Amino acid sequence: MELDDVLALDTEAGRAALAAATELPDGDPLAAASALRARGFAPALAAAALTQAALRRRAAAKFGPDAAVMLFTRAGLEQATRSAVARRRAARLAAAGARHVADLGCGIGADTIAFARAGLRVLAVDASAATAAVAEANVRALDLADAVHLEARDATETPLDAVDAVFCDPARRTSGGRRVFDPRAYSPPWDFVMSLPARVPHTVLKLAPGIDHALLPPGAEAEWVSVDGDLVEAALWCGPLARAPRRATVLRGGEVHELTGSGSEQAPAGPLGRYLYDPDGAVVRAHLVAELATSVGGTLLDPTIAYVTTSVATSVPFARCYLVEERLPIALKKLRAALRALDVGSLQILKRGSAHDVEELRRQLRLEGSRDAVLALTRIAGEPAALLLRPADAPAAAAGR
Repeated sequence: MELDDVLALDTEAGRAALAAATELPDGDPLAAASALRARGFAPALAAAALTQAALRRRAAAKFGPDAAVMLFTRAGLEQATRSAVARRRAARLAAAGARHVADLGCGIGADTIAFARAGLRVLAVDASAATAAVAEANVRALDLADAVHLEARDATETPLDAVDAVFCDPARRTSGGRRVFDPRAYSPPWDFVMSLPARVPHTVLKLAPGIDHALLPPGAEAEWVSVDGDLVEAALWCGPLARAPRRATVLRGGEVHELTGSGSEQAPAGPLGRYLYDPDGAVVRAHLVAELATSVGGTLLDPTIAYVTTSVATSVPFARCYLVEERLPIALKKLRAALRALDVGSLQILKRGSAHDVEELRRQLRLEGSRDAVLALTRIAGEPAALLLRPADAPAAAAGR
């Protein structure tokens, strides 16, 4: 979205166009554009309003009711922190004694909003004038302008003398929207991002979940966060904010669960037990599978695979627990025959340590039965294995047994 579009939407006419666009059914975009133009809105404003209406519908999953009054860019919405994660981060910073935080690369303002609501003063900057204007409109729409000073400027040129904490979320997309996987291509640059803790000890850095552990600075706490099973981000808590070498934070059903450890422990491997645990992505990325195994009294199926097995089921928020019903043959024809004999039709396929293409295997199996089932493709003691599973909390009758 261009700056002119933001400015046009942030006017009385723009708000009217947005309200009208929101009332239209989510269907034919050409018909919707014609309907807005018929009501007297200029074509450019009508197009911008329809785009915003669509983005607001998508944003509700991240921002809840706030989405109905906010403005978005496509890239900004995709990279924006989910409100539940931003609130938790802001509360932790405030509890650590922070009072004035610089949000470097504030995007559309998700974390800025959370910081302000937590009682912090915020210096928010973004290199894009259009994005900064979106963030400013959002801060005003949520009545937080008194707590926020917002500027369109390069993070690397932002004075930090007046703040006692820094949050930096470097852009991980190119100007064309492609994802950036190499931290050296982040904006602001990686060297600048890594220099921030030396300038302001209370520094938090938001990073991609796939960040290489070798790039993490010593002494910092590396945290991976998942929301309802989706791995959403990694964060570095630096200086006095660090409380553990590694942390997996699982937000599920409105509750927060945390698992901490060194990130360097190795759990022992053992034979296949009655139950299999599929760890949450945050646990796997934080290298805390050994800590998970200890918490349930389990062992690994294979030293190189993040599946944990036990003889007794233990309910934990950090992994999905399955009952192992059968070990099936791994060869395609024999596997197909075994699943057909079990009347399996709908198959959820999990895999760790398997080279199978899940969708291609599903097509090759050509299952037509009436039963739902879960299949795990993995290795046990180095050998390929296929395990028929069902959720440990599901009654046997539900699996058709």
